[in-house]
Amino acid sequence: MNNIVKGISIILLLAYSACQATDKQNKEQKKFNTIVMMADTTDMVVPEGYDLLWSDEFNQEGVPNVEYWTHETGFVRNKELQWYQADNASQRNGLLIIEGRREEVSNPNYKEGSKDWRKNRKDAFYTSSCIKTRDKFSFQYGIMEVRARIDTSMGLWPAIWTLGVEGRWPANGEVDQLEYYRHEGEAKILANAAWADAKMQPIWDSEKIPFTQFIAKDKDWADKFHVWKMDWTEDYIRLYLDDCLLNEIDLSKTINANGSNPFHQAQYILLNMAIGEHGGDPKETQFPRQYEVDYVRVYQQKK
Repeated sequence: MNNIVKGISIILLLAYSACQATDKQNKEQKKFNTIVMMADTTDMVVPEGYDLLWSDEFNQEGVPNVEYWTHETGFVRNKELQWYQADNASQRNGLLIIEGRREEVSNPNYKEGSKDWRKNRKDAFYTSSCIKTRDKFSFQYGIMEVRARIDTSMGLWPAIWTLGVEGRWPANGEVDQLEYYRHEGEAKILANAAWADAKMQPIWDSEKIPFTQFIAKDKDWADKFHVWKMDWTEDYIRLYLDDCLLNEIDLSKTINANGSNPFHQAQYILLNMAIGEHGGDPKETQFPRQYEVDYVRVYQQKK
């Protein structure tokens, strides 16, 4: 990491450390006129100069809206422990609930001796859900807000993210408004973007904030709902948590090896809670565990 990048990382970390609820004086935050969300507040305030493009308030009881969401199934990525299945996602009392469970599920794709980790596991011992708007809804530029309460138990890896609609990963572009997992043995909240190098390996622009910083300011942080926000233009992506800037990605630098810019195309939304791998070892964690989402809202500038 060069000195310039180190300097930027230090500035962002210091900026977050200094960020308090009274920082509404900040010009950038005033521009969006976003309310401070408390645990029982669900009123919508549309940012000034924007229109609501799409939202899911999760107000119906039962399964997630099939017109908005599809489900991932099975072992999917990162050698995680969970088997993704639709049964673990439900809507209750105005919330999307993604539930992680300790339960055994047979792998129908099992092949003895396979070198593919998705096929050489005979069984899964944990289940969860990943829902996504792929082929249902996507957007290019705007503000995306998600109000959620994450479970910070050992072994869990909740996320709010988007992927580009065209190309294979990572050349299609990934934005992580939220990832919570263990990095270098320490629980952290991450705000990231990724694109592709010449070998189709990810180039990351990532900020990793120790979770202890959040707890130091509010010992009950993990018991509360919080708002994650992405402000996306042709020039930048800014990622916020409770109106504090976590990371700013300069889109003049997010160029794939083939010359394309993955953040100049539409992206779709994913919500999931992985188990294991970066999340840590879940064996001592009591299950079931829940990741709760109050709403997902996408705004675009008025034309």
